[in-house]
Amino acid sequence: MKKIVFLLLISFIFSCKNKNGDNDIIVAEPKIIFEFGYRLNDYKVINDTIKPGENFSTILDKYGIEYVKVLEIVTKIKDTFDVRKIKGGIPYTILAKLDSTQKAQVFIYKHSLVNYTVIDFKDSLVVAYNGKKPMKTIVKTASGIINSSLTQSIIDAGLTTYLAYKMEDIYGWSIDFYRLQKNDRFKLIYEQHYINDTIPVGIGEVKAAFFEHDGKPYYAFTYVIDSTNNKVDYYDDVANALRRQFLKAPVKLSRISSRYNLNRRIALYGNRVRAHKGTDYAAPIGTPILTTASGIVQESRYGGGNGNYVKVRHSGAYSTQYLHMSKRAVQVGQRVSQGDVIGYIGMTGNTSGPHVCYRFWKNGVQVDPLRERLPNSEPMKESKIPAYFKYIEPIKLKLDAIPFAKKKSIIPS
Repeated sequence: MKKIVFLLLISFIFSCKNKNGDNDIIVAEPKIIFEFGYRLNDYKVINDTIKPGENFSTILDKYGIEYVKVLEIVTKIKDTFDVRKIKGGIPYTILAKLDSTQKAQVFIYKHSLVNYTVIDFKDSLVVAYNGKKPMKTIVKTASGIINSSLTQSIIDAGLTTYLAYKMEDIYGWSIDFYRLQKNDRFKLIYEQHYINDTIPVGIGEVKAAFFEHDGKPYYAFTYVIDSTNNKVDYYDDVANALRRQFLKAPVKLSRISSRYNLNRRIALYGNRVRAHKGTDYAAPIGTPILTTASGIVQESRYGGGNGNYVKVRHSGAYSTQYLHMSKRAVQVGQRVSQGDVIGYIGMTGNTSGPHVCYRFWKNGVQVDPLRERLPNSEPMKESKIPAYFKYIEPIKLKLDAIPFAKKKSIIPS
């Protein structure tokens, strides 16, 4: 049977006649491929990865570029690309001549799946520029029911942990993620970016969210509140700003290892009462520590049992302090904005494990920030509220229509 099919195929090919009656064999035209701004069919395309110990010069030397030419390239592109910063493990593409020399003409350094730098030296005019692969954005939805932690639920479902970070950013002022309840649940409408239509390359904007915590619903909608300055923020279903003057925690997605407790007893000190006027957030050494509100750095130094610490004075009657840092990232007198990195988790001073002890002052008295009613940010102007309600109406309908998983998991779509 196979033999018969083959003979029929041959018969069909040779039955094609040209104008002179000669037999023709139809050959398919090669597919034209464009990438990085080049027609790749015109080059020998070589894909490789920078190996440990390799540098720009040694890479180009492998493809026929002499050291004198490399020096010329480096000098001419220094304002666009510093070749000293190339790293091992990063992929690159060489576009070389199609002749027997296969001499390099273009070097493409791939910073990520999306971003790249092109260095073109095929002519006397050396050119370097940064580019991005075209991305396609698809709006997706997800829902889930918490069994242990938000992060673990998202990991178990095969979704990126970046969504957990985004949710903590959105609800960081209104939900205590260290006290989530079993069967708390959430829904999301978010953007997923793709290249080549199928390769995911990151999460875009979370357009809307719903979180039910301890039986109470929390809506969140992103909204351009100031189009002139492109100011975007999150508001709830009644136009209240979700942002507060203070973040609830100075470390993202960590855990509380010790709470504010004026009657704490410590075995190390003979089980005597030693008040703990801070909240300890445990995290790996080197984890960024964020200032919970904007202000001025009042202290940044090493101080005995406190280790490396930073103290920030905020507007009004508030100050915050961050202890046991491995490294401080700000100086006295420096102005910081809410969410800025001011140091990194460590074990300096009196501590038995890596964490930051977060202390909070109100009117000069240390208090428990998790029990304080912290001030809100600036509310939405009354004149903007009608337009906001009109904008969120279809989004809220879509959000409400997303089904919850029957089991303790996440449904992505």
